[in-house]
Amino acid sequence: MVFVTGATGILGRVIVLELLKKGKNVRAAKRATSNLDEVKHSYSFYTENPDDFFNKIEWINVDFDDIQSIQDALKGVDEVYHCAAKVGFNPDDAKEMYHTNVKGTQNLLYACENSEVKKFLHVSSVAVLDIDNENGELDEDSDFNPKEDHSAYAISKHLAEMEVWRASAEGLNVVIINPGMIIGSGSWGKSSGDVFPTMEKNGFTFSGGTSYADVRDVAEISVELMERNIFGERFIIISENKRYAELAKQIRKELGLKEAKVLTKFQLNMGIVANMLFGWLIPQLKMVTKSNVEAISRMKIISNKKVKERLNYTFIPLEETIDFHLKNYINDKKAKQ
Repeated sequence: MVFVTGATGILGRVIVLELLKKGKNVRAAKRATSNLDEVKHSYSFYTENPDDFFNKIEWINVDFDDIQSIQDALKGVDEVYHCAAKVGFNPDDAKEMYHTNVKGTQNLLYACENSEVKKFLHVSSVAVLDIDNENGELDEDSDFNPKEDHSAYAISKHLAEMEVWRASAEGLNVVIINPGMIIGSGSWGKSSGDVFPTMEKNGFTFSGGTSYADVRDVAEISVELMERNIFGERFIIISENKRYAELAKQIRKELGLKEAKVLTKFQLNMGIVANMLFGWLIPQLKMVTKSNVEAISRMKIISNKKVKERLNYTFIPLEETIDFHLKNYINDKKAKQ
């Protein structure tokens, strides 16, 4: 039996589907308030038999603050894919991110100690990578630099990684993946599923860029790493590095919208001043922090060399990724009209 946390999320649901396609028995964690109809609908984007696969999932409500609840979920489980996380860049969410990303991981690993779990995959983020290699790129050896200014999200993912490496040192077979921004279908407006609504709604973008990965690639690589028993390592999972303006241009063109205006770093720094003066009055300004401005104004080049060479893997081109998932977004919008 395989246990997947965050199974209703944009990545977790596709990992569940990938496991089911391989004939695995899957127990999937959810909240009592989770929208399973939305998950079921999203499967229609990825398979011709969405109902058949969805009906094979054993859903279970799990309270990650309750060790007994987690232990009950782990009964008969020998593999865990830990996808559950709180993603965000609003400083007001810092406490919740720490609670979900760090304490939740701690509790899950503690419950694994007295279970049959033999394999553990942890979904981290490229946000924890800081120090460039000799080629001026970030790779799997790019350690987190505590002296740099980080978002609360990046800090929480780094601390969660530390918990996973501690469990590894104590004998658990673990592998960590560090995806870039995951592009997938469904959960429009939530987490990384917000990329299309955001670029449709906002007529501006930023001068920097980031790395991206198709959810199908992330899910396939995750399962393959576990099947090959590759442990004690981390793997960056990205297809390409791309500037926000280039991505926005492709998305907005497909949506029939004019090209987005690029905000300069000077304009964004003015936003930091406005946050200091009026953040208490205008909640949206709280997002304009020094770490967030730095993140969206720079373009760090991240290497995917390791996973491509180790698994002989070919990534879906980013342009193809955008075309596929954007069409799903457009079709869902039309269906609701």
